[in-house]
Amino acid sequence: MLEQRPVNTRIEGRVGILTFNRPQVMNAFNSALIDASNRAMSKFNDNDDVLAIIVHGRGRCFSAGFDMKESAARGISGEEQWRDVLTKDFDFIMQFWNSPKPTIAVAHGYCIGGAMELLMACDLAVASENTFFGEPEVRFGSGIVAMLAPYLVGPKHAKELLLTGNDRVTAQRCYEMGILNRIVTDGYEMNAAMEFAKQIASAAPHSLRMTKAAIHRSYELAKMREAMQEALETDIQIESDVSPERSEFNRIRREQGLKAALAWRDKRK
Repeated sequence: MLEQRPVNTRIEGRVGILTFNRPQVMNAFNSALIDASNRAMSKFNDNDDVLAIIVHGRGRCFSAGFDMKESAARGISGEEQWRDVLTKDFDFIMQFWNSPKPTIAVAHGYCIGGAMELLMACDLAVASENTFFGEPEVRFGSGIVAMLAPYLVGPKHAKELLLTGNDRVTAQRCYEMGILNRIVTDGYEMNAAMEFAKQIASAAPHSLRMTKAAIHRSYELAKMREAMQEALETDIQIESDVSPERSEFNRIRREQGLKAALAWRDKRK
């Protein structure tokens, strides 16, 4: 059955399409999905027939981000264990930035936490008009895995996203910040992404590769990579140091479920 595979892939013309396939848990990023996505992206990157890559989610949303239930079940603790886990998570997100081929994220429903970071790591992003975004990590004592926001939206907007932890940011607000290239009517987001992908695929492959590399070089000269590595170290420290808020959130999640934990978090506003 489709649900048994964490991701699905296909090629349409010269466009590779990666679909997150855990709709029963809002396409939460678990180890199996991350490993399968890594393999799929590697194949797309090595395939000379693929000139653009689209990533989207099956079911009612793009993704709710990293699978907190899996993390809790694994009992991760201590700085070294968190370093291993979060480095893998960081590399999973940044492969969409690092891919030599243009990547396009297609969001609908919800695009939360690590999923929003992944969308920002893609070169282009399309969303349906009723999509909600957000990075709510600070609201339950967690940190940002791949802190791309300051480089994409500037410090004021990055602080609005990351310090408030608002997880009901509208598609329109994200468009205004420059996170999205297009907003479309619900159900037409893949059409818009394919329009972008076909335009990209009609260009000369060598020019595409070199132009994307040149754009990213400007970020490297601004020492983005070094700053993001330092931000990752901060996240490792946050995750390793179990705050009272995080402990209580995890206790409620463990005893009453994620919905109850989120309700507790929201009451603390």
